[in-house]
Amino acid sequence: MTRHAGRSAAFTVLMADDDPDDRFLAREALDEARVNTDLHFVNDGKALLDYLHRRGEYERDEAAPRPCLILLDLNMPKMDGREALRQIKADPALRRIPIVILTTSSLEDDVRRCYDLGANAYVTKPMSFDGLVEVMRTLDAFWFNIVKLPV
Repeated sequence: MTRHAGRSAAFTVLMADDDPDDRFLAREALDEARVNTDLHFVNDGKALLDYLHRRGEYERDEAAPRPCLILLDLNMPKMDGREALRQIKADPALRRIPIVILTTSSLEDDVRRCYDLGANAYVTKPMSFDGLVEVMRTLDAFWFNIVKLPV
């Protein structure tokens, strides 16, 4: 799906983050940045995989539309983002979904490991709301206006 100027249909974005405040701020930042997305949330890596494989509470198509982009936190309960990333990129049915790591970690080991596991981008969460709005604008500009995503 390619986005064109004036396009009104929203892209589906799936955010995996266990912090309710971070999820709230992400939605607010997308709204402030005027990014037209259908934003869905999961709390951990296990729920992320359940969503992508349409298991459990995500069995119905409308409960789990296929995301065009995944925003993935690293430090989550049950299954962390690193393991979820590894499993997604190892799965031929899922590996083409772009994954942007959006995390508080700026450790070089985390950056290296995530790219080794197949992350498409690594972004350290900004400390301010204005910074998060700018990140969301940039993600929108790049992933939904410049890049051609696989259908």
